[in-house]
Amino acid sequence: MTFAEDASQLRTGSAPRAMATWRNLAIGALRLAGMSSIAVGLRRNARDVSRPFTLLGLT
Repeated sequence: MTFAEDASQLRTGSAPRAMATWRNLAIGALRLAGMSSIAVGLRRNARDVSRPFTLLGLT
């Protein structure tokens, strides 16, 4: 429920699959970074716009 998938209104075409891919990328990156809680990792990375890029090695 961290990503509020139940409230999503993307139901047609390839949008649901694309969003699932982005969610899986975020979860995988956070786990590789050693985060034990996905929710905590998402909040931590949301505070600073450069953190997600650093996490993905794009800096």
